[in-house]
Amino acid sequence: MTINIGETVFFGAGRFCRISAAIMFLAISGCSSTNTNGSTLAGADTGPKDTGTFPNLNIKPQVAAPQFTDAERNAKLAQLKSDERSQGSKGGSPKTANQAALTSLAKKHGGDTLKQIEGKCDPALDPTCK
Repeated sequence: MTINIGETVFFGAGRFCRISAAIMFLAISGCSSTNTNGSTLAGADTGPKDTGTFPNLNIKPQVAAPQFTDAERNAKLAQLKSDERSQGSKGGSPKTANQAALTSLAKKHGGDTLKQIEGKCDPALDPTCK
């Protein structure tokens, strides 16, 4: 339906009338300027001014802190690398409990969870269950 409406509006026999009316409107509105002395807008040639509003893009912003030098950067990176190595030597991997105990807990926990989900609750697991 929308395609047919688009064809009627843009490709129908009335398109020439609409296009010519639009051209005439643009020609009349473009030629009816009242500025006959050729002057520019007032204040256009004075340049940027500080109006006291934020942000003023004409003023370079001040930095919050001095930038690192290359020597300071290298010193901080060396400190971070040494901290990383010391953490790794302490055994940075997390300690886990007995793997067999964790496996049995996972098997038991899965069944208990399914019982609660299915409505077959166990009072030992959920005291509010009846």
